[in-house]
Amino acid sequence: MPRKPMMNKKELISELQSLFGTEFTSADIRGFCASKQLNYQTVTRHLEPFKTQRGRWNLEVTPEKVEQIERTYQAPAALPAVEQNLIPDKDDTFVKFGNFDDVKKIIQSRLFYPTFITGLSGNGKTFSVEQACAQLGRELIRVNITIETDEDDLIGGFRLVDGATVWHNGPVIEALQRGAILLLDEIDLASNKILCLQSILEGKGVFLKKIGKFIKPANGFNVIATANTKGKGSDDGRFIGTNVLNEAFLERFCVTFEQPYPSTQVEVKILQGVAKQLGLTDADDFCKRLADWGDVIRKTFYDGGIDEIISTRRLVHIIRAYSIFGKKEKAIQVCVNRFDDETKAAFLDLYDKFDADFNANTVVVEETETTEDGKTPWGSAIN
Repeated sequence: MPRKPMMNKKELISELQSLFGTEFTSADIRGFCASKQLNYQTVTRHLEPFKTQRGRWNLEVTPEKVEQIERTYQAPAALPAVEQNLIPDKDDTFVKFGNFDDVKKIIQSRLFYPTFITGLSGNGKTFSVEQACAQLGRELIRVNITIETDEDDLIGGFRLVDGATVWHNGPVIEALQRGAILLLDEIDLASNKILCLQSILEGKGVFLKKIGKFIKPANGFNVIATANTKGKGSDDGRFIGTNVLNEAFLERFCVTFEQPYPSTQVEVKILQGVAKQLGLTDADDFCKRLADWGDVIRKTFYDGGIDEIISTRRLVHIIRAYSIFGKKEKAIQVCVNRFDDETKAAFLDLYDKFDADFNANTVVVEETETTEDGKTPWGSAIN
């Protein structure tokens, strides 16, 4: 049967896009040619400017983009990294605890060893990674993950600059090329769009299909992810928005560290360091009482006595509020106002038991709920 006359290039692209979208393979082309009675070699010759690799084409790679990319980027395998210092600053208030030494050893090894850190909110997961990089002089690129985060946000894409379409690296490509630590913060908020990182989590680099270039990871590149859950969602509703992550994705993380809250002794050091940085010279006792108060609340939470918790981050908020307002009562109240009235009243009532100088009459405190034996939920924890 004779072949039909070849359609023009514009018609060809329009037909292919309506059938396959912007990306297609040689199998798609062969099926298309068979249905249209067209010559495969002739069709693929017309599609040469859109070829990304053998047997694959992408219509987003227009001839104009190809020409501009080749003119702008001369390196055969990688795009130029941004010239800036990405080593985090050292924080004098940081106190190591928990898994810090282990995480630091992984970063120091410069081995590719994807690491997952899970733990409740406000217990220093992200801060500890930042400070490990600061102490080791390692560059860190942090990406805050949301349900909307997609391949364009992570890998990069074309941007309009001064009327021209220019390729811009995403944070993942920057970290790959620089040999930096890529910190994926709150990764359990991600959708399945995060699966674009599969090959990167295997240490294999990534092919930038839109510009036809392969980016290999530089020495020292590693991925660390933090999350409030273990990627299985939040059954108790505390972390609304967290998702069940793909099992194959999670399996690519070599180790998982469970980050606890610091001990009371460590938390006192943290709070006193923050107070000193803020110029508070009379806050040592206040820091000790806050740490004890937070510890009892957490123990009661773990025992199922309450549904809320005071994080280390919130205790730091209280110290900062104290430096602003100069009153313990107001500092604590404004920082626990985020909780419902019943929990707020219970927290304030509990702190009153730790600090004789605390004037509970200056804050609005509703009657605290009692258990069947007439005690507050933390009666046993205090005793």
